[in-house]
Amino acid sequence: MTDDARRFHKPVRRPAELFDRIFPAEDPAEVSRVAHTTASALLTRVRADPDAGTVDRLVAFTDDHGIDDIAELWSRAPARSLPGALWRLYLLQVMIHDDPRTAAFLYERGRGELASADAIVAGAPAPAGPEELVALIDTIMRGLFQGDFAVALERAAAFCRVVASGSTHLADDYEATEPHRGSALTTRALRLATYAEDLSACAALWRRDSLT
Repeated sequence: MTDDARRFHKPVRRPAELFDRIFPAEDPAEVSRVAHTTASALLTRVRADPDAGTVDRLVAFTDDHGIDDIAELWSRAPARSLPGALWRLYLLQVMIHDDPRTAAFLYERGRGELASADAIVAGAPAPAGPEELVALIDTIMRGLFQGDFAVALERAAAFCRVVASGSTHLADDYEATEPHRGSALTTRALRLATYAEDLSACAALWRRDSLT
C-alpha cells in the first residue's frame, strides 16, 4: 500500500455486538488444525525475537485490519487453548477500542462494587477513563508477545471480572425500567465471567507448558 493510500485508508471497524457473535465452521478438524498451527507459529516466532516493530503491528492489527481475519483463524478454537486465548484477548481489545467510554463506565462501576484484588491485578489507574483502558488493553496485548504470557492472561481475566461486576450491577439498575437493556448487560456479564475463567485456566496451563 502506498503512503497516500495508507493516509486515506479507513480501518475496518466492528461494533461491540461482535462480542456475542458466533462464527460457524465448515470443517471443524481443519479449522482446529489451522488455528493451533498458526497460533503456535506466531507466538513462538515473535517471542523468540520480539522485534519492537513486529510487536507494535500485532498490537495494532485490529485497528488496521479489523477482526475478521483473526476470527477466521481462531474464533472457533476451544476456549482453553492457545488460539482460544489469543482470540479472546483480541476480542476484548476490539470491545474496548470500539467503545472505550462504555468500557470505562462498566469498569469503574465494577471496581467500586467488587470486593477483590482484581482491579489491582488488571493494572488500570483509579479512576480509569477511556484513554486509560485503551492503554491498559494494549499493554496487556503487548505482554503476550514480549512479556510474561501467563501474567498477561491473568491481567485480562481480572479485567473481565471487574467489567462483569460492573455489567451485573448496572443490569440490576435497569431491571425495573429498561428490562431489555438489563438483559443485554446480564448476558455480557456472563460472557465476561466465562472469559475470566477460561483465561485464568489458560494462564495455569501455560505455566505447566500445557497450553497448545
